[in-house]
Amino acid sequence: MTNTTAPTTTSTGTLEPTTTLDVMVDTHLRAYCEPDPARRAELLASVWSPSGTLIDPPFDGDGIDAIAAMVDVVLTHYAGHTFRRTTAIDAHHTFGRYGWELVGPDGAVAVAGTDIVEIDDDGRLTRIVGFFGPLASAA
Repeated sequence: MTNTTAPTTTSTGTLEPTTTLDVMVDTHLRAYCEPDPARRAELLASVWSPSGTLIDPPFDGDGIDAIAAMVDVVLTHYAGHTFRRTTAIDAHHTFGRYGWELVGPDGAVAVAGTDIVEIDDDGRLTRIVGFFGPLASAA
């Protein structure tokens, strides 16, 4: 998965290609709390397949516009919050998983979880399935 192409922002604010899944995921997480709709659309389009799907426990979206609409919901409920990746990305074949936190302006963690990510043949995000909270112990 290290051969995927994803953007990074230069000092001039333009996007340049890079070759790490880490950058793709981090760009997705940054976009997911980007309040500027134009910048958010640019970030999402730079890493997502146009037909990508994001599935979280409370809702899901198909396509970049629907994913951007999900961001609007998050920004309404968690104004000023940001996502951060909390683990390395464990990857094989076209899949990866990583931990994340949604952090408030005061540094408090509002929600944490794990995402499972899938990339397509072009190295773009095609699906993310999110899980909130830690796994429960086996009975």
